[in-house]
Amino acid sequence: MEKTYFVTITGLDHYYGKKPFEIGRIVKLVKEPENEHDSEAISVLLPFIDKIGYVANSTFSVYDGTISAGRLYDKIEDYAYGEILFVTHSSAIAVVLDKNEVEKSDGDTAAHGKETKRRKQSEDEE
Repeated sequence: MEKTYFVTITGLDHYYGKKPFEIGRIVKLVKEPENEHDSEAISVLLPFIDKIGYVANSTFSVYDGTISAGRLYDKIEDYAYGEILFVTHSSAIAVVLDKNEVEKSDGDTAAHGKETKRRKQSEDEE
């Protein structure tokens, strides 16, 4: 990905709440072209849990500094990954990651997220 994109993840309360959202965790962002409510819907998934939310696509739910699902839709293939940066009372903010970079980092997205978290912690300690 040439540019850095941030997205708001909403709908947490419709699934598992904030529990699955941990800073540094890697989530999968998957297009849902057959979604009857939004043809540009992008769901947010975790392995073994499945859907945990959606990339926000409304001016009321997209936080400043993040882009909507509609703006991200044509910038990714069928799916991409995101790394959770912040968790609020009702949503989360993630940076969109290049899927090729995540998948070549040994294929384990959970390990990638933990490594990123460790790196941030060691930077803070320095």
